[in-house]
Amino acid sequence: MRPLFLTAISAVCFALMAVAAKLAAAELSGSEVAFFRFAFMMLPVLLVPGVAKKSVTFNRLDLLLYRGLFGGTAVLLYFLAIEHVPVGIATLLNYSSPIFSVAFAALFLGERTDRRLLLPLAAAMMGVLFAAGGGAGPGELLHFGVWEAVGVASSILSGAAVTAVRAARRTESSWAIYGSFTLFGLLATAPFGLSNFQTPTPRQWLLLAAVGATSVVAQLLMTYAYRWVTNLQAGVLAQLTVVCSMLLGALVLDERLKPLQIFGSFLTLCGVVGVVWLQSTPRAVE
Repeated sequence: MRPLFLTAISAVCFALMAVAAKLAAAELSGSEVAFFRFAFMMLPVLLVPGVAKKSVTFNRLDLLLYRGLFGGTAVLLYFLAIEHVPVGIATLLNYSSPIFSVAFAALFLGERTDRRLLLPLAAAMMGVLFAAGGGAGPGELLHFGVWEAVGVASSILSGAAVTAVRAARRTESSWAIYGSFTLFGLLATAPFGLSNFQTPTPRQWLLLAAVGATSVVAQLLMTYAYRWVTNLQAGVLAQLTVVCSMLLGALVLDERLKPLQIFGSFLTLCGVVGVVWLQSTPRAVE
């Protein structure tokens, strides 16, 4: 039960990170907030000798590069979406990545696609359309704008990053994957975050520190617990981040979702859980 509890705490921390990022992005750019997230994530690698050594020990640099670039760019797009759309919707879009990882796993890992996936995949995609476009103005049923599309793009790249992680875990340690994600994420966000750099105020520094701290805690807990939890348990508990983000968005940011968005969110969550369920395989203890 302990790994499951730690995974749930990790999911809640990721939700807190998203809300802190939304508050910081009220005055700073989403790309700058994303850059500082990776800067804070780099601290354990730089300050803890054992972690630093494990982070630079690898066998397949190409897989770590894919994981870092895809994952880092996905976070950049996710934070840009957070800047412009409700935090719960941005998180929902980003965490719908399992519906895209199916295609990447089939293409690059040679996994056969189960026909039973078609129903939850269709439900999840329809849910994404309703959740992202259901906040349309008067007279419009759906409106899928640029920033909603950016959120979907973050999900697609997250799906590619997850596939790279699954391939890399055959030969690489968790810390090597963490280090590559942090390093290449920092490199991916730096050109955008620093080009429009705005010196944070003391309040903004506190928010950025909150983004960094919750991100580091969430990532480390997830890295530790993932050794024992199954793919199904990890995938289902990850959706707790979406639920918590929506609740915190309503309570802290007064982001009220419209009925169609709520229905779409529920449909997406059900579809994603269905995909995770059908794709899940037991995870052996290392």
